[in-house]
Amino acid sequence: MKIKAIIADLDNTIYPVSSIGNKLFAGLFCLIETSGEYKGDPGLIREQIMRRPFQDVAGEYNFSENLYKKCIELLSVLTYDDPIQAFEGYQAFREIECVKYLVTKGFTNMQLSKISGLGIENDFHEIFIIDPEVSNITKKEVFEHICRENGYKHETVLVIGDDPKSEIKASRDLGMQAVIYNHGVNPRSVCNKAIIGNFSDLTSFFIFTK
Repeated sequence: MKIKAIIADLDNTIYPVSSIGNKLFAGLFCLIETSGEYKGDPGLIREQIMRRPFQDVAGEYNFSENLYKKCIELLSVLTYDDPIQAFEGYQAFREIECVKYLVTKGFTNMQLSKISGLGIENDFHEIFIIDPEVSNITKKEVFEHICRENGYKHETVLVIGDDPKSEIKASRDLGMQAVIYNHGVNPRSVCNKAIIGNFSDLTSFFIFTK
């Protein structure tokens, strides 16, 4: 089946959060650790905040209501204003002749600043930012919306992301094609899911068409 559209995740898929995380979240990490109003290892909390939505991490580590509120106030206005380097091989993704969509979950101002820092605004036909503080919409619902509004059959849409429990699961539930991005790994196929370590590997698994 030829792929007519690609839906890509942002964080840890197009660029590594670890490359900006310590600077971006310095104030947040300080707030959390000096408060003491959580349960768990602060090192693990730092690690998880760079990989998962903040709201999920705060719930898992039992942030107090007071700490949660202060973190949300900080994160809602936080931006990253320096250039960001995409993963090696991203140019190969740019060059694929296929309609592309970006679907990312996070605070609106922060995600917009990352997109600007990467300089990828023009790489996508449409960009969707799911901000949990203003909407309960899910990635699965956004994927369904993209298909419905553009007349795509689910099996002709490819979703690329790093989280098997988030965008990858949503795509599989809808009958879409799925690729797990894990930077640097050798490309392979496991349980009908492709795993790639470089965007140049995509053409080994799929045929793209406009």
